[in-house]
Amino acid sequence: MYTDEELLDKFFHGDNPAYAFNLIVRKYQQQVYWHVRRLVICHEDANDIVQDVFVKAWKALQNFRGDSGLFTWLYRIATNEALSFLKRKRTRFMLPLVDLERQLSESLESDVHYDGNAIEKKIQKAILSLPEKQRVVFNLRYYDEMKYEDMARVLDTSEGALKASYHHAVKKIEKYIRK
Repeated sequence: MYTDEELLDKFFHGDNPAYAFNLIVRKYQQQVYWHVRRLVICHEDANDIVQDVFVKAWKALQNFRGDSGLFTWLYRIATNEALSFLKRKRTRFMLPLVDLERQLSESLESDVHYDGNAIEKKIQKAILSLPEKQRVVFNLRYYDEMKYEDMARVLDTSEGALKASYHHAVKKIEKYIRK
């Protein structure tokens, strides 16, 4: 497996940037998919969004300055795409945030691609009950085991704010699970 630096070098200085980009997709596709999937729940929606993420990445990679890591940059695109998707879905169906979260929770129940047990479903429902920002922060920290420093780059906010969001999210999830 190539490092990000090697992949970027192949993309910018190699003789086949499309091949280098394909290697980037292979390296990060699964992680990006699960990050997006945890936010939008639906497998089909997640697949569509992941395709959009990598199309955007392909178009923008020429301008990648390296201010953040490749992984962080892709997660930022993925997070923005997933949140934009949810916002469009809310707007299209004129749903308040609470109704959208309820709809996502119900789709979790009927999703044939979700194979979690009852405890995992309850945790997912608890996560869906969180405000959107806390949900993103919780997913990045808990599932992706992302450092606060990297999360700050992905979400363009301070580490302190992220730590507070994560702490509040954990407390709310614990309370939800105890019900």
